[in-house]
Amino acid sequence: MPEPLFRKIMIANRGEIALRILRACRDLGIPAVVGYSAVDRDSLAVRLADEAVCIGPDAVAKSYNNIPAVISAALITGCDALHPGYGFLAENAFLAEICQQVGITFIGPRPEVIEKMGNKAIARDMMRAAGVPMLPGTDGPVENLGAARQAARKIGYPVIIKAVAGGGGRGMRVANDDAELTRLLPLAQSEADNAFGDNSCYIERYLSHPRHVEVQVLGDSHGNVIAVGERDCSLQRRHQKVVEEAPAPNLSRRVRENLLRTAVRGAKSASYTSAGTLEFLLDSDGRFYFMEMNTRIQVEHPITEETSGLDLVAWQIRIAAGHKIDIDTRQLEPSGHSIECRITAEDASKDFRPNTGTIDLFVAPGGPGVRVDSHLFSGYTVPPNYDSLLAKIIVHGSTRDEAIARMERALRETVITGISHSTPFHQAVMADQRFRDGEVHTGFVPELLARSPIGNDDFVSETPIPATTA
Repeated sequence: MPEPLFRKIMIANRGEIALRILRACRDLGIPAVVGYSAVDRDSLAVRLADEAVCIGPDAVAKSYNNIPAVISAALITGCDALHPGYGFLAENAFLAEICQQVGITFIGPRPEVIEKMGNKAIARDMMRAAGVPMLPGTDGPVENLGAARQAARKIGYPVIIKAVAGGGGRGMRVANDDAELTRLLPLAQSEADNAFGDNSCYIERYLSHPRHVEVQVLGDSHGNVIAVGERDCSLQRRHQKVVEEAPAPNLSRRVRENLLRTAVRGAKSASYTSAGTLEFLLDSDGRFYFMEMNTRIQVEHPITEETSGLDLVAWQIRIAAGHKIDIDTRQLEPSGHSIECRITAEDASKDFRPNTGTIDLFVAPGGPGVRVDSHLFSGYTVPPNYDSLLAKIIVHGSTRDEAIARMERALRETVITGISHSTPFHQAVMADQRFRDGEVHTGFVPELLARSPIGNDDFVSETPIPATTA
């Protein structure tokens, strides 16, 4: 058996991503410790972990976002590496710096890279210098409303206001004229301040109904950077991704190859190590523009794993241990097609109202080409403290049509009782002819919901028949 890459890894996260990292550790022969909040004491990741340690009460600020608690848990359990997953502290440069200071390897890029890429204005400057295409926009944060108006007129309306430290759609507003800019800039600044502790915002030209296409990259400490493939994440609701697929449909080979080359060039300019993602907007003419770089594993990474055959989390761990990327890029031509649906604890028939409660019954789908990344089990109580993600249903097929058919089958087989969830919405997406034709863009979901609001009884799962005994 090969020598372990690390002695023990601290998993500083929860839910399905904690379980995903734990499984990668098991495959690599590395013991793992799961840090958990009080409300997650009985979670699946805690139950399956080699060790588990409580890092605080239910509140995020006192547990998963509490750097002293996370570091202390790693030290007292003898961990020499820490994986932050996504969300929470995953893109926190201070955590990465503290890990360095106490002798723990942070499984991700270096602190200074996280800091630069986390500041959208600095990231834009770096990518512009590397020759990565940009939408017209301000060089940095706008200082006041007058400067914002002047910049918007020069750029040309409509414009989008974005938080410099933003992510996940927070701190974003679209303005069509001076009056809207005057009204929306303070709102975006306030939201940015509340979400990120920084109210700085910049402005760039707004594209109506573009596609959102991102490129998965891997970089090592030996100067190697590769593009593993692209994903289409255009299906979004309120700037939150709901369905992703790889490779991006209806994308010419010329545009795809140019996109991948550009992403590698951008990542190299940042001296990037670990798994990361460069996100782009693609217009109807095939022109693409840099949006941002995420310095962590993405929620949607499984579809790239399915089409590339790589374990991206395992590669994060290997790279953090100093290993060189020895992947033949000629073998990275995508194999087949993969789709992911994010099943959330939201009632699509009631404007996606979040809900919590106890899962009476959870039956995951299966069969050829179906993968489920989830922390659910029958009897699990969904807490109100965290995000609403319940499960990621991932399918793979030899063609996009086969992948869609398998997703339809998987969604029909999925049983989650006790709380409302978003499965009927995803069934509606799969049934929509425009989606089936690959005619996707960032305005697709609102248009779909406007055409056909989702009702509770629109789609029915194939609930298992209780077994009988002789």
